[in-house]
Parts: sequence; C-alpha cells; structure tokens
Amino acid sequence: MRNLDIPVGISDFRKLRERGCYYIDKSSLITELLKTESTEVTLITRPRRFGKTLGMSMLAHFFDIREDSRELFHGLTIEQDEETCRKWMNQYPTLFFSFKDIDGLTFEAAREMLWGRIAELCNEHSYLGTSEKVLENDRKVFAQLADTVNGKPTTQQLKTSILLLMRMMQAYYGKKVILILDEYDVPISKANVGGYYEKMLDMMKAMMSTSLKDNASLCFAVITGCLRIGKESIFTGTNNFTMDTISDNRYNEFFGFTQKEVEQLLTDTECQEQAEMIREWYDGYRFGNLEIYCPWDVLNYIRKKLTEGIDRPENFWEHTSDNAAIRMFLERTDFDVTEKFERLLAGESIREVITENLTYDMLTSSEENLWSLLYLTGYLTKTEKQVENGKTELRIPNAEVMDIFRKSVVEWFYQKTAKSDRSMLFTALWNGEEERLTELLSDLLFDTISFYDYEENFYHAFLVGLFSSAGYIVESNYENGLGRSDIVMKDRRNRRAIVIEVKIAKTEKQMEEKCQEALLQIKEKQYARKVERDGFRKVLWYGIAFYKKECIVRKN
Repeated sequence: MRNLDIPVGISDFRKLRERGCYYIDKSSLITELLKTESTEVTLITRPRRFGKTLGMSMLAHFFDIREDSRELFHGLTIEQDEETCRKWMNQYPTLFFSFKDIDGLTFEAAREMLWGRIAELCNEHSYLGTSEKVLENDRKVFAQLADTVNGKPTTQQLKTSILLLMRMMQAYYGKKVILILDEYDVPISKANVGGYYEKMLDMMKAMMSTSLKDNASLCFAVITGCLRIGKESIFTGTNNFTMDTISDNRYNEFFGFTQKEVEQLLTDTECQEQAEMIREWYDGYRFGNLEIYCPWDVLNYIRKKLTEGIDRPENFWEHTSDNAAIRMFLERTDFDVTEKFERLLAGESIREVITENLTYDMLTSSEENLWSLLYLTGYLTKTEKQVENGKTELRIPNAEVMDIFRKSVVEWFYQKTAKSDRSMLFTALWNGEEERLTELLSDLLFDTISFYDYEENFYHAFLVGLFSSAGYIVESNYENGLGRSDIVMKDRRNRRAIVIEVKIAKTEKQMEEKCQEALLQIKEKQYARKVERDGFRKVLWYGIAFYKKECIVRKN
C-alpha cells in the first residue's frame, strides 16, 4: 500500500501543494470561470464538505498579483492553457475572504468576530495603510479596522470594509480587484439560530451590496455558500449576476469527486478492494446530471485505511454538523411526513416541489421549504428521473446519510418519549393489563417513524426508548437463566421487575402464535429466574409480537 499524504481539513491550496499532498486536479475551474469574463458576480452553492473553500483558495492563489504561483500549478491542467495563464495568473489584485467562522451567541459577539476577521484581512494587506497612493481618509478608516486593541470601527465602517479594501487595492495597483467570498451565508445561518437574524442580514446585505453593486473597483466576484438566499434579500440591485446550484451543470465536476477521480485515487493508494463500499457509503450525490462523491468522506476513509488499516466504513459527515435540518422536520407536528420519511428510510424515493430561492428566516415556514433545505444541504439528492409536474424525485444519497437519518429518528423518538406522559403505559405494565398495553403500544407505534424494514432491532429500540428515562433500570439483551432476554425493566424501590421477549410475525394472523412462542421461551430459558434470585419479589413476563405497526401483548 502506497504511503501518500492524504489531506484532510486542509483548505489552503498553497499549503496543500507545497506539502506535496495528494491532490485531485480541479484547476480547470479557472478556465471554465473565465469563459464568461463579462459576468461580474458568480454565486456557487454546494452542501458543506464538498471542497468550496479549497476551490476558492485555488482561485485566489492563481489570480493574486502579490504571488508567483507557477510552481503551485505546475503539472495541473490549467498549466496547459498558456493564454489564460499569461493573461490572468498573478495579474490582478485579489481579495479573498471567508465568512465560515463568523458566529456568536449574540449579534454583538458575532460582530466582534466579523471585525476580527476583517482586521486579519487588513493586516494581511498592511502595505495599504502606509501607501501614499491611497486616499488619506481611507487609510484612517483602514487603521481603525486593523487595530483590534484600540480601534473602534463603527457598524457603518464594517459594512463598507470590503468596498474600502477594494478601493485601496485598486489605487495601489492601478487595476480592478478580483473578489472571492467564501461561505457567505454562514453568518446569516448562525444568526437565525441565535435569534439575531435581522441584524446580521442588515450587516451582510450592506457588505454585499456595497462591494458588488456599482463598484468601480470590481473586476469580477466569485461567491460560495450552502444556500442560494433570495437575490432580493441580500443581493438587491446586483447586476450581471449568475448562479450555479446543485441543479446546474456548468461547475458540477469541480466540487466533489467524480467516479473517474475516485477510481484513480483508489488505484494510487492501492485501495481498489474498497471501491464498492466507498461507492455505497460516500457516493450518490447528483449535481446537475453528474453523480458525485463527497470528498471529505472519501479522503477521511482513505487516510484511515492507510494509517490505521481500518476497512469498515465510518460516518464522517455526522461529526461536522448537528444535523439540525433533519431535526427541524421531525419536530414539526403540523407536517404529516411520517410516511414520506419511512419511504426514504426504506431506500425509496419521494416527489416534492423544490425551491432554490430560500431565506433562513423562512426555512421552516412550509413543508416545501424543509424538503428544499434537505435537498440543498445534501441530505437528499435527486434521482436520474426528470422533474415532472413541477416536482423533483428525491432519495437519500448513500449509506452514510441513511445512518444519519436513522440516528436522528431514534434520538428524536427518545427525546419525544422522555417528555411525554407515559403514566398510563407504566400503570398497565405493572398491573399486567395486556389488552390495555396492546392498545397503548399500537397507538404509539402508529405515531413513530419506522425503518430497518420492521426488523426486530427497530421494535427493540422502540420499546427501550419508551421505557428509558422514567426512573427504572432498563437492560437490553440481559443475560439471565439459560440465555439472553430481550428487555428487562427493574423497579428497585418496589422490588419488582418485568421480563420482555419480542417476536416478529410475518402475517397479522401469526401474531398470537408468536406471543405464545415468546412466553414459552421465557419459561424454557428461565429468563425470570436470575431476576428473582437478585431479590426482586414480583417478576412479570410479557411476550410481545409485532407485525408492521400493530402489536399484541400477552403476559404469563
């Protein structure tokens, strides 16, 4: 197995190339971008972890007039485009700014974070602060922005800070400026969660408007984000504006890995045997008409394989987000989406109207917006089928995201049941009211979102979730007697316990038979014997048979 430096978490193109890290060549993005020089503003939206920041860093290092980037791009596809390299490589002042870290519990905290990042940008271009080519008043504001100790820039100065830097750079170099803004919607997303959406929207709208609209210093701008926020909300009045989302084809191969690129990576790392597993877990996203792998997951897996020899797949995506988009859906009681979720969790597809013009404050205002959010953030992807009657056919892209959905559903159910009044359920359990239990459990089961195609572990998790967090000891696959019973619930204070064995029926008529089979197993395997020997005076046995969303409960 070849010892290659597989980069994970490196988003600086220069650092990646100078370290000699493995790099899948995406430099053709430069040629494609410059095919439409007359376009002043290009917005590219992709889900997180698909290489947006690295792509923007590559653009910045290619264009930046302060650098000599020939070695960085040596051997890459763009090097063969001699005319583009001659005309554009290191020929323009370039301002690269990422909003990905702008966060805070309050607007004031987020504002301070934004100022800190603007100050870093000013210090990176400190030569502007002393140049006589630059207007004196601009230098004074620049000094306020750059000084995080004694400076006190106003909110208005922060709003126009990018415009100021561009104006100063044009004055210094005598050329218009290329502006590259990464993850522009992160501050607005964080503000929506933090409760200061309007204030942050006002800030970002002003920053975008002043730097993009009628800016005499602008050569062109490239902006990336996760969502395409409605133009009227943040890019008001911006002319010559084009957008490329996951539904479009122009830039579909430049963010994420194609099948050919993954095959080459597996060959180079001698991991060809893992090809099918990697495809099942990390492929399946559809950008335009092209199927794409998530690069974050593929690189993480290959790196672990090379360094630790681990073959099993791992869910790398879930460690990078709180998966709030799924929880937003699950927590909405006014949307009846249970059947749709169950179809998705069974590997099937659904058809929904998708809107790509969203605003963060309206994400949860309709079911349509929430399906759109799941699609645009990568939790769902479109199938190969064309849009019909204004609806897009959607599915869960791969095993990794399926795992996130299932874990989210389980967590939601546990939290939901922990808050619910289960007193009637426990009263019926301790009193041995099998008919009442059958009714209560069937009603609760009807309200759940099922998955695993009704396998035993689904019902097992369903019961454990109901019995947990209620002051009782709940033990799963409890070793007692001559084997392991499915569930044992103990009430130590009252020295009583319940032993439960779960069975799945293939038909509704078979449920009664399966209940009796479960009770017989408890008796023959002596599951209750050890519990009694542990000092519990009252031990009830229950056999529970499930068929889809119906159940029957029988006691000894």
